[in-house]
Amino acid sequence: MTTLADIHLPQHVAIIMDGNNRFAKKKHLEQGDGHREGKSTLDPIVEHCREVGVQALTVFAFSSENWNRPQAEVDLLMHLLEQAVHEQIPRMIEFEIALRFIGDRSRLTRDLQALLISAEAQTAHFHKMTLTIAISYGGMWDIANAAKEIAAKVIQQEIQLENIDAQLFGQYVQLNDLPAVDLLIRTGGDYRISNFLLWQTAYAELYFTDTLWPEFTIQELDRAFKIFAQRERRFGKTSEQILQEKIEK
Repeated sequence: MTTLADIHLPQHVAIIMDGNNRFAKKKHLEQGDGHREGKSTLDPIVEHCREVGVQALTVFAFSSENWNRPQAEVDLLMHLLEQAVHEQIPRMIEFEIALRFIGDRSRLTRDLQALLISAEAQTAHFHKMTLTIAISYGGMWDIANAAKEIAAKVIQQEIQLENIDAQLFGQYVQLNDLPAVDLLIRTGGDYRISNFLLWQTAYAELYFTDTLWPEFTIQELDRAFKIFAQRERRFGKTSEQILQEKIEK
Protein backbone atom coordinates (compact mmCIF):
# COMPACT_ATOMS: atom_id res chain seq x y z
CA MET A 1 0.00 0.00 0.00
CA THR A 2 1.39 3.39 -1.05
CA THR A 3 1.94 5.84 1.80
CA LEU A 4 2.82 9.54 1.73
CA ALA A 5 6.37 8.60 2.70
CA ASP A 6 6.71 6.82 -0.65
CA ILE A 7 5.58 9.65 -2.93
CA HIS A 8 6.74 13.07 -4.08
CA LEU A 9 4.70 15.70 -2.24
CA PRO A 10 4.02 19.26 -3.42
CA GLN A 11 6.11 21.99 -1.83
CA HIS A 12 3.37 24.60 -2.10
CA VAL A 13 -0.33 23.79 -1.80
CA ALA A 14 -3.10 26.33 -2.43
CA ILE A 15 -6.75 25.78 -1.48
CA ILE A 16 -9.91 27.56 -2.59
CA MET A 17 -12.14 26.82 0.40
CA ASP A 18 -15.54 26.82 -1.30
CA GLY A 19 -18.94 25.50 -0.24
CA ASN A 20 -19.57 26.97 3.21
CA ASN A 21 -22.99 28.44 2.39
CA ARG A 22 -24.11 25.30 0.57
CA PHE A 23 -23.03 23.23 3.56
CA ALA A 24 -25.21 25.37 5.84
CA LYS A 25 -28.21 24.94 3.53
CA LYS A 26 -27.59 21.20 3.27
CA LYS A 27 -27.52 20.87 7.07
CA HIS A 28 -30.38 23.37 7.62
CA LEU A 29 -28.11 25.59 9.69
CA GLU A 30 -28.48 29.26 10.51
CA GLN A 31 -27.02 31.85 8.14
CA GLY A 32 -23.29 32.16 8.78
CA ASP A 33 -22.94 28.76 10.44
CA GLY A 34 -21.38 27.33 7.28
CA HIS A 35 -18.56 29.86 7.50
CA ARG A 36 -18.09 29.05 11.18
CA GLU A 37 -17.85 25.34 10.36
CA GLY A 38 -15.43 26.09 7.54
CA LYS A 39 -13.14 28.01 9.88
CA SER A 40 -12.67 24.96 12.11
CA THR A 41 -11.90 22.74 9.11
CA LEU A 42 -8.64 24.55 8.42
CA ASP A 43 -6.76 23.68 11.62
CA PRO A 44 -6.27 19.91 11.02
CA ILE A 45 -5.39 20.59 7.37
CA VAL A 46 -2.64 23.02 8.41
CA GLU A 47 -1.25 20.61 11.01
CA HIS A 48 -1.24 17.72 8.54
CA CYS A 49 0.56 19.74 5.86
CA ARG A 50 3.23 20.67 8.39
CA GLU A 51 3.54 17.07 9.57
CA VAL A 52 4.09 15.60 6.10
CA GLY A 53 6.57 18.29 5.07
CA VAL A 54 4.64 20.71 2.86
CA GLN A 55 6.65 23.93 2.78
CA ALA A 56 3.83 26.40 2.12
CA LEU A 57 0.04 26.37 2.35
CA THR A 58 -1.97 29.28 0.93
CA VAL A 59 -5.73 29.48 1.42
CA PHE A 60 -8.34 31.74 -0.18
CA ALA A 61 -10.38 33.22 2.68
CA PHE A 62 -11.91 36.34 1.10
CA SER A 63 -11.60 37.44 -2.50
CA SER A 64 -11.69 40.89 -4.08
CA GLU A 65 -15.08 39.91 -5.51
CA ASN A 66 -16.45 38.86 -2.11
CA TRP A 67 -16.88 42.53 -1.23
CA ASN A 68 -19.94 42.36 -3.53
CA ARG A 69 -21.75 39.93 -1.22
CA PRO A 70 -24.58 41.14 1.09
CA GLN A 71 -23.21 43.51 3.71
CA ALA A 72 -24.35 41.28 6.57
CA GLU A 73 -22.33 38.37 5.18
CA VAL A 74 -19.28 40.59 4.56
CA ASP A 75 -19.45 41.84 8.15
CA LEU A 76 -19.70 38.26 9.44
CA LEU A 77 -16.75 37.12 7.32
CA MET A 78 -14.61 40.01 8.54
CA HIS A 79 -15.53 39.17 12.13
CA LEU A 80 -14.67 35.50 11.60
CA LEU A 81 -11.38 36.42 9.93
CA GLU A 82 -10.42 38.60 12.86
CA GLN A 83 -11.40 35.83 15.25
CA ALA A 84 -9.44 33.28 13.23
CA VAL A 85 -6.27 35.38 13.27
CA HIS A 86 -6.47 35.77 17.04
CA GLU A 87 -6.88 31.99 17.36
CA GLN A 88 -4.12 31.17 14.90
CA ILE A 89 -1.33 33.22 16.48
CA PRO A 90 -0.76 30.89 19.50
CA ARG A 91 -1.17 27.84 17.24
CA MET A 92 1.40 29.15 14.80
CA ILE A 93 3.81 29.77 17.67
CA GLU A 94 3.20 26.24 19.01
CA PHE A 95 3.82 24.62 15.63
CA GLU A 96 6.51 27.09 14.51
CA ILE A 97 4.63 28.17 11.41
CA ALA A 98 5.04 31.60 9.82
CA LEU A 99 1.66 33.28 9.32
CA ARG A 100 1.31 35.69 6.41
CA PHE A 101 -1.44 37.55 4.59
CA ILE A 102 -1.80 38.69 0.99
CA GLY A 103 -4.34 41.01 -0.58
CA ASP A 104 -5.42 44.63 -0.78
CA ARG A 105 -5.34 45.67 2.88
CA SER A 106 -6.57 49.20 2.15
CA ARG A 107 -10.18 47.96 2.25
CA LEU A 108 -9.78 46.38 5.70
CA THR A 109 -10.44 48.21 8.96
CA ARG A 110 -7.46 49.78 10.71
CA ASP A 111 -7.85 47.36 13.60
CA LEU A 112 -7.75 44.33 11.30
CA GLN A 113 -4.78 45.75 9.39
CA ALA A 114 -2.92 46.21 12.68
CA LEU A 115 -3.80 42.67 13.74
CA LEU A 116 -2.38 41.22 10.49
CA ILE A 117 0.86 43.13 10.93
CA SER A 118 1.16 41.94 14.52
CA ALA A 119 0.48 38.31 13.59
CA GLU A 120 3.11 38.39 10.86
CA ALA A 121 5.68 39.99 13.15
CA GLN A 122 5.13 37.44 15.92
CA THR A 123 5.61 34.46 13.60
CA ALA A 124 8.04 35.75 10.96
CA HIS A 125 11.03 33.88 12.42
CA PHE A 126 9.44 30.42 12.09
CA HIS A 127 10.54 28.14 9.24
CA LYS A 128 8.69 24.83 9.66
CA MET A 129 6.03 25.97 7.20
CA THR A 130 4.40 29.14 5.89
CA LEU A 131 0.62 29.54 6.14
CA THR A 132 -0.65 32.37 3.97
CA ILE A 133 -4.24 33.60 4.18
CA ALA A 134 -5.52 35.56 1.19
CA ILE A 135 -7.86 38.35 2.33
CA SER A 136 -9.32 40.91 -0.09
CA TYR A 137 -7.14 39.22 -2.69
CA GLY A 138 -7.47 38.82 -6.44
CA GLY A 139 -4.96 37.49 -8.95
CA MET A 140 -5.58 40.35 -11.37
CA TRP A 141 -5.06 42.87 -8.55
CA ASP A 142 -1.80 41.09 -7.70
CA ILE A 143 -0.50 41.30 -11.26
CA ALA A 144 -1.61 44.92 -11.71
CA ASN A 145 0.01 45.87 -8.41
CA ALA A 146 3.28 44.24 -9.50
CA ALA A 147 3.12 46.14 -12.81
CA LYS A 148 2.58 49.40 -10.92
CA GLU A 149 5.64 48.80 -8.72
CA ILE A 150 7.81 47.96 -11.72
CA ALA A 151 6.55 51.00 -13.65
CA ALA A 152 7.45 53.25 -10.72
CA LYS A 153 10.99 51.86 -10.71
CA VAL A 154 11.29 52.34 -14.47
CA ILE A 155 10.31 56.00 -14.02
CA GLN A 156 12.90 56.31 -11.25
CA GLN A 157 15.42 54.61 -13.58
CA GLU A 158 15.99 51.79 -11.07
CA ILE A 159 14.85 49.26 -13.69
CA GLN A 160 15.59 49.43 -17.41
CA LEU A 161 12.58 48.74 -19.65
CA GLU A 162 14.50 46.19 -21.72
CA ASN A 163 15.31 44.18 -18.58
CA ILE A 164 11.68 43.42 -17.77
CA ASP A 165 10.90 39.76 -18.34
CA ALA A 166 8.88 37.02 -16.64
CA GLN A 167 11.64 36.32 -14.14
CA LEU A 168 11.88 39.95 -13.04
CA PHE A 169 8.11 40.38 -13.00
CA GLY A 170 7.77 37.35 -10.76
CA GLN A 171 9.85 39.11 -8.11
CA TYR A 172 7.06 41.65 -7.60
CA VAL A 173 3.98 39.45 -7.25
CA GLN A 174 2.76 38.26 -3.85
CA LEU A 175 4.57 35.21 -2.38
CA ASN A 176 7.57 35.82 -4.63
CA ASP A 177 9.91 34.35 -1.99
CA LEU A 178 8.03 31.02 -1.85
CA PRO A 179 8.05 28.14 -4.35
CA ALA A 180 5.46 28.39 -7.11
CA VAL A 181 2.19 26.62 -6.32
CA ASP A 182 2.50 22.91 -7.17
CA LEU A 183 -1.04 21.80 -6.29
CA LEU A 184 -4.23 23.88 -6.34
CA ILE A 185 -7.24 22.32 -4.63
CA ARG A 186 -10.79 23.64 -5.00
CA THR A 187 -13.62 22.25 -2.93
CA GLY A 188 -17.33 22.75 -3.54
CA GLY A 189 -17.77 21.32 -7.03
CA ASP A 190 -16.91 24.30 -9.25
CA TYR A 191 -14.24 23.91 -11.94
CA ARG A 192 -12.53 27.29 -12.04
CA ILE A 193 -9.76 29.09 -10.15
CA SER A 194 -11.76 32.30 -9.55
CA ASN A 195 -8.97 34.85 -9.89
CA PHE A 196 -6.78 33.13 -7.29
CA LEU A 197 -2.97 33.25 -7.62
CA LEU A 198 -3.09 33.57 -11.40
CA TRP A 199 0.66 34.09 -11.73
CA GLN A 200 1.73 31.66 -9.02
CA THR A 201 -0.39 28.74 -10.32
CA ALA A 202 0.81 28.94 -13.93
CA TYR A 203 2.09 25.34 -13.78
CA ALA A 204 0.09 24.04 -10.82
CA GLU A 205 -1.68 20.70 -10.91
CA LEU A 206 -5.41 21.18 -10.34
CA TYR A 207 -7.59 19.05 -8.05
CA PHE A 208 -11.33 19.71 -8.04
CA THR A 209 -13.71 17.97 -5.66
CA ASP A 210 -17.46 18.08 -5.03
CA THR A 211 -16.74 17.92 -1.30
CA LEU A 212 -17.90 21.07 0.46
CA TRP A 213 -15.15 22.79 2.43
CA PRO A 214 -16.56 22.07 5.93
CA GLU A 215 -16.57 18.36 4.97
CA PHE A 216 -13.05 18.31 3.52
CA THR A 217 -10.84 15.90 5.47
CA ILE A 218 -7.20 14.94 5.88
CA GLN A 219 -8.02 11.70 4.07
CA GLU A 220 -9.15 13.57 0.96
CA LEU A 221 -6.12 15.83 1.18
CA ASP A 222 -3.92 12.73 1.13
CA ARG A 223 -5.86 11.48 -1.88
CA ALA A 224 -5.10 14.75 -3.66
CA PHE A 225 -1.42 14.33 -2.76
CA LYS A 226 -1.36 10.83 -4.28
CA ILE A 227 -3.06 12.02 -7.46
CA PHE A 228 -0.53 14.86 -7.67
CA ALA A 229 2.33 12.35 -7.36
CA GLN A 230 0.97 10.32 -10.29
CA ARG A 231 0.93 13.24 -12.69
CA GLU A 232 3.85 13.87 -15.02
CA ARG A 233 4.99 17.46 -14.68
CA ARG A 234 6.78 18.33 -17.93
CA PHE A 235 6.99 22.16 -17.84
CA GLY A 236 7.04 22.26 -21.64
CA LYS A 237 9.41 19.31 -22.09
CA THR A 238 8.59 15.93 -23.58
CA SER A 239 7.96 12.75 -21.62
CA GLU A 240 11.18 11.34 -23.04
CA GLN A 241 13.18 14.30 -21.74
CA ILE A 242 11.67 13.91 -18.27
CA LEU A 243 12.51 10.21 -18.25
CA GLN A 244 16.10 10.89 -19.34
CA GLU A 245 16.52 13.48 -16.58
CA LYS A 246 15.32 10.94 -14.00
CA ILE A 247 17.80 8.37 -15.31
CA GLU A 248 20.65 10.87 -15.15
CA LYS A 249 19.78 11.76 -11.55
